[in-house]
Amino acid sequence: MNRSILFILSAPSGAGKTSLLHALMNDAEGVAVSVSHTTRKQRPGEVDGQHYHFVSVEEFQRMIADDAFIEHAQVFDNFYGTSKAAVRQQLDSGTDVILEIDWQGAEQVRRRFDDCVSIFILPPSIAELHRRLVSRGQDEPDVIEGRMQKSWDEISHWDGYDYVLINEDLAETEARLKTIISAERLRRSQQPD
Repeated sequence: MNRSILFILSAPSGAGKTSLLHALMNDAEGVAVSVSHTTRKQRPGEVDGQHYHFVSVEEFQRMIADDAFIEHAQVFDNFYGTSKAAVRQQLDSGTDVILEIDWQGAEQVRRRFDDCVSIFILPPSIAELHRRLVSRGQDEPDVIEGRMQKSWDEISHWDGYDYVLINEDLAETEARLKTIISAERLRRSQQPD
């Protein structure tokens, strides 16, 4: 059995990373997306334990104190974190794991897992990013403006990643993402001893 791989997938809000992951998970084998913990409010259609583990700020702070996360960060007014135990369990079972996290979390994970593979998703343009955020119809204009400002910060860290994909066409970007996963699985270092 090949060694399991920990993948990091980062992108500014609206670049399409969630859509890419949904498409990938529909036909990918041996790979799972880690379900993060968050203190943000549950959105319509989201299922606790499937989209996120929704917890209170107090519970999140307790988990930080217990060193339960491999990474955690505050994004806007909410906290997000990845469970150390859940990721370890998936990797130990032979499943490749994708962490859908921001650049801050990616830096923390790289310090703990030097053999992780990081992928950054860019939008085709800033104008297209703005259009996507508006067309989602989920946020007020001031929230969209905050996301756009945060996007600049997120995008400025693209050069710290192993791979960079520009998501102009979802199907094409998904195919490229699958190619990266396949290629990483074929590395000599991934083969059994």
